[in-house]
Amino acid sequence: MNDVVYITGHKNPDTDSICSAISYSEFKNKTGINAVPIRLGEVSRETQFALDYFCVKVPKLVETVKTQIADLEIDSVTPICAETSLKTAWSMIRKNNVKTLPVVDDEDRLIGLASQSNITSCYMDIWDTNVIEKSNTKLENILDTLSAKCIYVSENDPKFTGKVVVAAMQPESAGEFIDEGDLVICGNREDAQNVVLNCHASLMIITGNHAVSDEILQRAKEENCSIIVTPYDTFTASRLITQSVPVSHVMTSENLVCFRTDDFIDDVREVMLKTRFRSYPVVNFENKIVGNISRYHLISKNKKKVVLVDHNEKAQSVHGLEDAEILEIIDHHKIGGVETGNPIYFRNEPVGCTATIVASIFFENGIRPSKKTAGLLCAAIISDTLLFKSPTSTNADKLTLNRLASIADIDPEKFAKEMFKAGSSLEGKTPSQILNQDFKPFSMSDIKVGVGQITTMDTEGFEAVRKDVVELMEKTATDEGYGLVLLLVTDILKGGSELIAIGDHTDAVSRAFGVTLEGNSAYAPGVLSRKKQVVPQLTAAMASQK
Repeated sequence: MNDVVYITGHKNPDTDSICSAISYSEFKNKTGINAVPIRLGEVSRETQFALDYFCVKVPKLVETVKTQIADLEIDSVTPICAETSLKTAWSMIRKNNVKTLPVVDDEDRLIGLASQSNITSCYMDIWDTNVIEKSNTKLENILDTLSAKCIYVSENDPKFTGKVVVAAMQPESAGEFIDEGDLVICGNREDAQNVVLNCHASLMIITGNHAVSDEILQRAKEENCSIIVTPYDTFTASRLITQSVPVSHVMTSENLVCFRTDDFIDDVREVMLKTRFRSYPVVNFENKIVGNISRYHLISKNKKKVVLVDHNEKAQSVHGLEDAEILEIIDHHKIGGVETGNPIYFRNEPVGCTATIVASIFFENGIRPSKKTAGLLCAAIISDTLLFKSPTSTNADKLTLNRLASIADIDPEKFAKEMFKAGSSLEGKTPSQILNQDFKPFSMSDIKVGVGQITTMDTEGFEAVRKDVVELMEKTATDEGYGLVLLLVTDILKGGSELIAIGDHTDAVSRAFGVTLEGNSAYAPGVLSRKKQVVPQLTAAMASQK
């Protein structure tokens, strides 16, 4: 397992969540910890602008931190190719003290398994005398298995199409058993060797390390019969030759039970309970072998290590958090319901942005953030505090932004205007997307009220679709029974919102905000928060009309 610490913000990440995760990862790496930022959702246009502006890649999307095979220290294993002989495979099994060997193709992809049982059952069975032909055994395997040396090869890659014959009888009788293309094991009698050649054998195996005469060698060339010499006696050679068969002839290649590195341990455990094999091959996403896993690996205590930033509630966090080890929490929200098994570093401050805390951690430890990271921290502070127009802003946020801006070499106000404009662009959005991107229904004095909000500096873009949005609001009010549909078009830098009201109770908007609707809209300076500045006032106005 790679000793990685994953740093993550919350689901549906905003700019602070993404930028704080990236920045805190840099801090951890500078202090010798292998940290990787991750995200739990798609980045917004605003966040993407900040990342592109400072040339930083989007963090990897992670759906869960449940324990996977990749988190465990599994057994390494050396795969073999399909042409490997049974003898070599058996030697590797004994040498490495394993039960199975993965068999791979030319691109190292898993194609089968050669096990102890595969090989030993072959030794117990009565071999078909045509096994060399049927298994397409290569000459190299036969030479290796019989520790033989090659005297003559009839062609570059000879194919053996006959059966295996032991010429252990009178030469005149041997001819009755040898057919064209056979592989014949014989001794040093030249009369027997001549019979083998007369029968047009494809391979002559001479035992006892005996020399081959020039006459026999010449005849072998004329008959296209390969000759090899083995130091073994006839009995041993005849017993060993079947071990030259390639593992592809006996391996298990169908219904393989194997796992991928990204498989979850809970799923692996269920499969193991049903199959009961001693070990299982593990492959990566390319189906290339990476090791073996057994039951004892599942008792490992290895868990993914995570640091939470910009949140501290399980419902907002990554799936599988209960299976991970939480190391730290850095946040500026109310304390929620995350539980840990051990004491952790928990830093929670009443500031406008998590990035302010992350920057403080850099400076407190005498570490200067890189220019890119300083820029991302600036973007996060500007975003979360609405450039200090939000009531959650603090002096600490302002001081930190100024210090970071000098490192990032940016003008905060100029950068804020560009980022907010990019993030609030309405280009490509439909009227439905504009109205419903942040739309919530309420019941106020038994009247159904819908309040939507968009934050944009793209006023020209909104004017282009205003008519269509108003028509959609009218249709929504009629079709879904709303007494009032209100849309806030909020301009962050201007510090106020245009209120567009549709329905039978638009007069409540005038009473709530002290404005006069012209047509169906009015501007409300200082109104930025639906939660704090719109819903309570509108509720009171609805109640007062009774």
